[in-house]
Amino acid sequence: MTELAPSHPQEKRPVGGELIIPVASLLFTGYYVSTIVNSPWTAQVSALFVGSFLALLSLIFVVKAAIMVRRGEADLSVRDVFNATDRETGRYWLLLLTVAYILVVEWGGFTITTFAFLTAAMLVLDKGRRPAYIALLAAAFSMGGYALFIFAFDVRFPVGPFERLMKWLLT
Repeated sequence: MTELAPSHPQEKRPVGGELIIPVASLLFTGYYVSTIVNSPWTAQVSALFVGSFLALLSLIFVVKAAIMVRRGEADLSVRDVFNATDRETGRYWLLLLTVAYILVVEWGGFTITTFAFLTAAMLVLDKGRRPAYIALLAAAFSMGGYALFIFAFDVRFPVGPFERLMKWLLT
């Protein structure tokens, strides 16, 4: 018994939207690595390690998508980038929070702004559940970032009220 061909061609998977973040991360990695040339060697090593890892993962994703497009399994359309589930998953809120973080980090400094961003983003992703746990987790991540990058590696992140207070307390 032979199988009949389907009466309609199989729809190709749209991977263009899935490539936005990997391509943006490659661009960001290139920019970030280019800005650390005059930084202390510890910052350079850290940036190259993290940047290389991010670039490798992004390139793997891009190559995988290119192979799918070449095989005819996918196309580069972005038709599924924004859909009805975006409101449910909080994607719009995450985009707004990211833009707000970028605009506010110079004024609020790295630690406070990162704490506020992480808290808000995790609350969006967890749909408002467990706010105390989320705030504690965001505080741990923010303080860890401060301890590693600002205190230990002396990286020039935006300085805000928290960083000024810590500098005053520690000197």
